Amino acid sequence: MREIVVFSGSAHRPLARGICEHLGVPLSSVEIKRFSNDCLQAQLQANCRQRDVYIVQPLVPPTQDHLMELLLMIDAARGASAAQITAVIPHYAYARSDKKDASRISLGGRLVADLLAAAGVDRVLTMTLHAPQVHGFFSVPVDQLTALGVLADHFLATDLTDSVVVSPDLGNAKTATQFSRLLGLPVAAGSKQRLADDRVVIDAIVGDVAGKRAIVLDDEIATGGSIVELLDRLADEGCEEAAIACTHGLFVGKAVERLQSNPRITEVVSTDTVPPPVDWPGLRVLSVATLFAEAISRVHAGESVSSLFDGVDPSLAPPQPQLPFA
Repeated sequence: MREIVVFSGSAHRPLARGICEHLGVPLSSVEIKRFSNDCLQAQLQANCRQRDVYIVQPLVPPTQDHLMELLLMIDAARGASAAQITAVIPHYAYARSDKKDASRISLGGRLVADLLAAAGVDRVLTMTLHAPQVHGFFSVPVDQLTALGVLADHFLATDLTDSVVVSPDLGNAKTATQFSRLLGLPVAAGSKQRLADDRVVIDAIVGDVAGKRAIVLDDEIATGGSIVELLDRLADEGCEEAAIACTHGLFVGKAVERLQSNPRITEVVSTDTVPPPVDWPGLRVLSVATLFAEAISRVHAGESVSSLFDGVDPSLAPPQPQLPFA
């Protein structure tokens, strides 16, 4: 079999090192320069000829710099005669730009997918896209992983008496329903309207939450505005306590302050698809390095990646709705 070579940009090297530790391969060096005119240059410091190259780079702030680094590394690997190039993008930030919901608006999710293909990528490995249709934007194969099993294992080790899984919005309800099945709990959801990037309104809770402890599941938490709004509505319905779980914990702006200071929150759990904030020692971060390493190993060996998530991935589970919207 061809040799695996793994590179990482500057976005999240600790995750890349964790993936390499599980694979049993070294993390190869990359030299990234910024010139006086603000242009970037990437030089791969290991032989790529006829090797399977994996480039680990989540799209996190500064997102445009990290995207450009990724494109340059892909281009460098293609120019170095790599046999196959896989972009490992644990967090695909442009998945939020997935539809034309205003006049003359760009579709960033599709554009970035086209840029990756034009740069020379052969495959994309990612986790928990914000919108399922973004998968179809890519002209190359995409393997989408899920952290539901990792998050469920954490909560199964706790007392789940009188608990309920809550989705902040109806769009995430199917994933929340699958998560609730893993935990053996009922499910509820908020009815959310987004007014701006950092402003939402949740006008109702669908499901019974009175007197229960909520486990709020979201794919991504950025500013924390949706979570705070949801907790207020849950309190109105008689649910005064909540644990927060998400895959991509960006926690930008005032998110850390908002969530740390909220008396209704008992814990916040995230994964390491993105670098965790340094000023939040109480945040529980679960690693997904093993999942990505196993997926890379299966891609390299030509084995099934989806079988990693039998019984966990909502797209593989038989439909068993627990709510009208699920």
